[in-house]
Amino acid sequence: MAQGLILFAHGARDPRWGEPFERLLRCVRSMRPEMECRLAYLEIMKPDLGEATGELVALGCAEIRLVPVFLGEGGHVRRDLPQLVEELRSKHPGVFITQLPAAGEDPDVLEAIARYCVRG
Repeated sequence: MAQGLILFAHGARDPRWGEPFERLLRCVRSMRPEMECRLAYLEIMKPDLGEATGELVALGCAEIRLVPVFLGEGGHVRRDLPQLVEELRSKHPGVFITQLPAAGEDPDVLEAIARYCVRG
């Protein structure tokens, strides 16, 4: 059973804003080359969540983990994303889609950011 992973970011008008997320995607792919990984955006930038999910489903992914690459769980992660995930589950009933908490809610992520902030 193929597994997929979607890194989900907000999106912005300036395409350069997406560059760190592209680098993150490359890092994830190097760590898990057997896993199909995609980047998706909530708004403005492409692909959106539906497109990225559709690509993974077309590749045979029966399980998809969705990681919001947000520092906190504001309205988009608490309200908008669960609604989008439910729509995807309805559209792809044979696919197990799980939404993880926002990356910034993880203690290891916060510790890595703190180390960056205080290093000399």
